[in-house]
Amino acid sequence: MRIMGLDFGSKTVGVAISDPLLITAQGVEIIRRKEANKLRQTLARIEALIVENQVEEIVLGLPKNMNATEGERVELTLEFKEKLERRTGLPVHTWDERLTTVAADKAMMEAGIRREHRKDYVDMIAATFILQGYLDYRSSQQ
Repeated sequence: MRIMGLDFGSKTVGVAISDPLLITAQGVEIIRRKEANKLRQTLARIEALIVENQVEEIVLGLPKNMNATEGERVELTLEFKEKLERRTGLPVHTWDERLTTVAADKAMMEAGIRREHRKDYVDMIAATFILQGYLDYRSSQQ
């Protein structure tokens, strides 16, 4: 069994997948789209990755505001969650993603990735942090 982590953005979706033992998360790719509302190809690519990697659950980052309120991005993310559940038939859990993009950017700075190249990876790394947080929480509950 594997779990997929997603960082849903207005024009990208960062994707990470767990190892079979559900211990670590690895970044897989960033799915890009030209328009925010055009999700058909994005959902099709996610489905292909699910089949390819034998994914049985999805963790979707929930972009709450720093004061824990929910804004427009949360609403759009929850709509995406419903589409994912309908299309894949898999359980989709939401996970608080506050500061994952900041942490991803910091990790890239520490790794020496130049500023102009960071945007190419930030969503995938954020998805990895979202999934790793969920995996750590899950293992602590057992």
